[in-house]
Amino acid sequence: MTVIFSTHTLHPEVTENLRAMGELRIASAPMPDAIAEESRGAGIIVVRAPIPPEVITRETGLRACVRHGAGLDMIPVDVATEAGVLVANVPGANAVTVAEHAIWSALALLRRHPRVNTDLRSSGWEAGRRHANEGRELSGRVLGLLGAGNIGQAAARIGKYGFGMQVIAQTRTPSKLPDFISPVSLDQLLAQADVLVLCCPLNDETKGIISKQAIAAMKPGAILVNVSRGPVVDESALIEALASNHLGGATVDVFETQPLPGDHPFFDLSNVILTPHMAGITEESMLRMGRGVVQAVRAILAGGLPETLVNPDAVPRYESRF
Repeated sequence: MTVIFSTHTLHPEVTENLRAMGELRIASAPMPDAIAEESRGAGIIVVRAPIPPEVITRETGLRACVRHGAGLDMIPVDVATEAGVLVANVPGANAVTVAEHAIWSALALLRRHPRVNTDLRSSGWEAGRRHANEGRELSGRVLGLLGAGNIGQAAARIGKYGFGMQVIAQTRTPSKLPDFISPVSLDQLLAQADVLVLCCPLNDETKGIISKQAIAAMKPGAILVNVSRGPVVDESALIEALASNHLGGATVDVFETQPLPGDHPFFDLSNVILTPHMAGITEESMLRMGRGVVQAVRAILAGGLPETLVNPDAVPRYESRF
């Protein structure tokens, strides 16, 4: 039977379906050493944690890496293509999940929820209530998107039709934007957004794009939401802007170093919502993403190609191997 190796535990329905197709193995920990050692003999790898390139070059029987999600930064796609290993993903399955997280957390920051909650619990009613007059409404504000793919457009719909927000976006493909999203330059995005949601892929163009200069160009009191990847943002500059109250708050789901170290300066800030890379994870999204994985694995084991293949250049080499 084909060994199907997963870096994480999966939804029960997905687990059952994959076990019906092969020998399912789950990593003991989603860490590089465990993944490298325990993926030996894998025919398919289900990816929710970074895959060391040497795993792909080592495993001569590896057919595919299937991303349990959309982002491909956890897979060395160039290495896989050169080795004739298929790469597939599940785009859009958790878009609304991430979008809900972005809008919820922005609203919580505008209403000063982290401070209210802490002070109410530690110091009582009046201590929590004193923040109320400084709270701000989400409705009618400018929602800015860096990246306007599935996640960005889902956030835009919530912002526009749920809160009457004006939506602007900086994107490489402005012609694909729906009518209610206005394309802008990066400089315009930074200057105009009351809530700036980072939902772009991590690549050479976006790494470090939210620099110290970019943060300084944002509106005083603006909210920054990062549901992209940690290296998109200069963390030191973000911490400085939050500590000085240049920014009204930030919600950070992804970090330069993951897991986030326990002594990280983010933990000392009261105007930050921190989540452990879980913006796209709910019971519903796990099932949707898992079903997409099952569909891709089934197609591969049946001798075909997954509908969501992202490296077609690997196919000639793949077909010569299998």
